[in-house]
Amino acid sequence: MVLDSCSECGFEYDLRQSTLAGASIVEGSLRIGALLRDSGADVKLRRLPGQWSPLEYGCHVRDVLLVQRERILLARRERCPSLTPMGRDERAEHDGYSEQVPTVVARQLEDSARLLANVLARLGDGDWERTLIYNYPEPTERSLHWVAMHTLHEVRHHRLDMVRQLQVRNDPDATGAPPAPRRRPT
Repeated sequence: MVLDSCSECGFEYDLRQSTLAGASIVEGSLRIGALLRDSGADVKLRRLPGQWSPLEYGCHVRDVLLVQRERILLARRERCPSLTPMGRDERAEHDGYSEQVPTVVARQLEDSARLLANVLARLGDGDWERTLIYNYPEPTERSLHWVAMHTLHEVRHHRLDMVRQLQVRNDPDATGAPPAPRRRPT
């Protein structure tokens, strides 16, 4: 059942594929890690106004995977918990995303993906139907099927953001100020 799709990247939330999301999240994270390890690319450079650098996107995806893992574990412990936003912009500043070491972030990202995939692989049939309340754009009850697909969307969408950034020539006039969120918070 396709519930929604992303108009920007074309990702479809096909909940029938949710049990396969863990492996796809790991695969996507390995691809992001390869982008961060590319010694020929300046992954710290913001090439497009209003968007993060590839490194900052890599840090964000790493943190999304860790947060989503904890949310899934919470939904297994509690009946329909209400989530708080992860504070994506605050994390970028407080954690110093732009100052982190790309190869270290790549390893952390890949480890985070494997941790999340392990939790997803251990969900039983009844667990997938457990729900939680996502509070953006308005409080909405979501199943763990949706959470898995949403997390896969985050990985794929932000890899696309990174690739777009890396395709822009290193033009100092193209760098932008801190980004304004263009998509809904995780």
